[in-house]
Amino acid sequence: MSNTRESIASPIPILTYHQIAEAPPKGTPFRSLCVSPSDFSRQMAMLRQLGYRGLSMADLMPYLHGEKTGKVFGITFDDGYLNNLTYALPVLLANDFTATCYVVSGLVGQTNIWDKEIGIRQVPLMDITQLRLWIAGGQDIGSHTRHHVHLDQLDPKQAYDEIRGCKEDLEMALGVSVNHFCYPYGQFEESHAQMAQQAGYLTSTTTQKGRFKPGVDLHHLPRITVARRITRLGLWLRMAFGYGGNR
Repeated sequence: MSNTRESIASPIPILTYHQIAEAPPKGTPFRSLCVSPSDFSRQMAMLRQLGYRGLSMADLMPYLHGEKTGKVFGITFDDGYLNNLTYALPVLLANDFTATCYVVSGLVGQTNIWDKEIGIRQVPLMDITQLRLWIAGGQDIGSHTRHHVHLDQLDPKQAYDEIRGCKEDLEMALGVSVNHFCYPYGQFEESHAQMAQQAGYLTSTTTQKGRFKPGVDLHHLPRITVARRITRLGLWLRMAFGYGGNR
């Protein structure tokens, strides 16, 4: 098989981050979703040294469509935390990487109140001015619904309003196109994928484990979650070989 064919067939990993921050005290729910700034910096530096290019969902599109090939991976941040701007953006710029931050439009400038009942600490989300700084840094904005809802608990009209409304809110506030969507909690049904496509999104990312391969529906994109305790070797192994070496 030629190198070109191998490149075309190579799966594309899409990484999922949440907060880039020091972890809260032991016993705090979901503290694993906090990756320290130093760990994030080392991860990105390692991947660049290995010849990878980190790309936003917008920049990844030609690779997902097979129009370009290369050693690339996607970088996504769920929820729109201010610490993404504070700690992740400088690292992305230093490595010439881009990323997509999925924003909850109805909670811009507030906190992660959807987590409050389960004991997750409240931290700031980016406001409009800060989101503009993210964009000015060459980064991409995506949609994460208006209120970080459980789509499978809503009726179709409510679900579509959350999906499409977030895109409309962000485009109006920021003056940019918002073309990429992420299902909150990773919960979705086929009808929600159809709603995302109808709303005008080009891709929708999930929490399903795996890497993108040609033929995968762009509204069912799997990702690789980067948790606090993952080693750089472990991260590379998942990117290069998938979960269990078979995806």
